[in-house]
Amino acid sequence: MALRSAYINNRSRSNSAAGFTLLEVMIAIAIISIALISLQALNIRTIAIHERLQRITQATLLAQHKLSEVESLADGIALQDEDQGVFEEPFEQYKWQTSFTDTPLDSVRMVTVDVTWGDGEKNESVSIDSFIF
Repeated sequence: MALRSAYINNRSRSNSAAGFTLLEVMIAIAIISIALISLQALNIRTIAIHERLQRITQATLLAQHKLSEVESLADGIALQDEDQGVFEEPFEQYKWQTSFTDTPLDSVRMVTVDVTWGDGEKNESVSIDSFIF
């Protein structure tokens, strides 16, 4: 009987030492939670940067399109010194402005196309310069 009692006591000790304590589990959960929160914040920041880069790319493409329009109209037509407007749907949040500057050469003018977007507090813009002969 003494042998059986020693076996039972020894067995109960080994079972309690084999598992994790509640404190270890709580610390592991806290570490995993901090890592997941950090990854989520990084994901949100990445999405915001992606959206901003999309707007910049779209504005650049619209500026190039407007510059192409101006260059095609420049053949034989006296262009205004400045013009502005809003792009058509679905790009109505983008505004454009063209300005012309004389150069030392009489037959060459510099054209600047500015495309702006954003609310009143945080306007962003893209500018493209070119020369018209």
